[in-house]
Amino acid sequence: MIDDLQHILTWHNGDKTYSPFSDDEMVRRQRAMRVHMAEADVDATIFTSYHNICYFSGFMYCAFGRRFAFVLTAKEAVTVTPAIDGGQPWRRSFADNVTYTDWRRENYFRALRQRIGTVKRLGIEFDHVNLDLRKLLEETFPEAEFVDLATAAMGLRAIKSNEEHDLIREGARICRIGGEACIKAVTAGVGEHEVALASTNAMVREIAAAFPFVELMDTWTWFQSGINTDGAHNPVTNRKIESGDILSLNCFPMIFGYYTALERTLFCDYATEVQLNLWEKNCAVHKRGMELIQPGARCCEIAAELNEMYREWDLLKYRSFGYGHSFGVLSHYYGREASVELREDVETVLEPDMVVSMEPMIMVPKREPGAGGYREHDILIITDNGAENITQFPFGPDEMIIRAA
Repeated sequence: MIDDLQHILTWHNGDKTYSPFSDDEMVRRQRAMRVHMAEADVDATIFTSYHNICYFSGFMYCAFGRRFAFVLTAKEAVTVTPAIDGGQPWRRSFADNVTYTDWRRENYFRALRQRIGTVKRLGIEFDHVNLDLRKLLEETFPEAEFVDLATAAMGLRAIKSNEEHDLIREGARICRIGGEACIKAVTAGVGEHEVALASTNAMVREIAAAFPFVELMDTWTWFQSGINTDGAHNPVTNRKIESGDILSLNCFPMIFGYYTALERTLFCDYATEVQLNLWEKNCAVHKRGMELIQPGARCCEIAAELNEMYREWDLLKYRSFGYGHSFGVLSHYYGREASVELREDVETVLEPDMVVSMEPMIMVPKREPGAGGYREHDILIITDNGAENITQFPFGPDEMIIRAA
């Protein structure tokens, strides 16, 4: 009978495993969130997003149609995970862990209620909780007023610790390995997918070699050629590179939930004078943009100045997205820190310890001279009096025209 089966249980299987972050670092994060909860008169918070569960507990989940949570109260921190994951969430969490089974649909909510109890004000992530989940949470906690803590959590994540800087620097180093593997694989007649595989495999192997224990998940490469370069996030295809093609290199190692990136414009064998002119202008915007990333600069003002450079060359009409964004716990499917994006509508002032990219791009449509997408990308750590470029990878026509050996 189903009533004989366990619904909520504890599977502390094995010991806590290696993390790149010290106990002091994880305590700092949870304490900072608790301070905000106290100021907002919030009794408990249920985090449900990939990025916040990872940031506050160290555990990165794989949803696969099931629900996860990290519950934080004044005295307790606990991940709530499905039984299909076994003891892995316990081993990876800087927190307690409770497991729920599939035997009843409401077991996830039973687990939440069991750990939280009755509360007056309950924090959730308004930008992650969908309508169905919101309704079920309201049924589980009918006495509670729901308070949005997503924005507060994002603010905490935007200012990086020294330990986070160290991990992001390591990601930038591994980006360079992926970039070098990509360049070595480029030649006319090779499929985009083969170049991407070479890059991704090199990065995964280096991540595995660089840490005592690490979950190898989500590292990827987007490599685009020809017309496929028109979008920054266009997927890899099996299109074969042709001599004279414009190419986009995009390497993304994922380490403990932390994303880094290396993106470069390349050409196979040669570039025309028109293409060189467009490329050099985009590189000029990139260089100026990196100079503008300083403590005290406003995101919108950086965007406005770079817009003027494009406007003078009649290239602003080819710009397709913002000039950069914050780095940390994020990926292509979770974790954007929208308050630190270099866009016209973001007034955030850059502060020391933030980590941001500079990544200008123009997309010249097919049948226009120099058609293709031109994009460069560097990551900078903002210091007390400037910014440190941690990418350290060549860019521009002098380095990135890849000729057959």
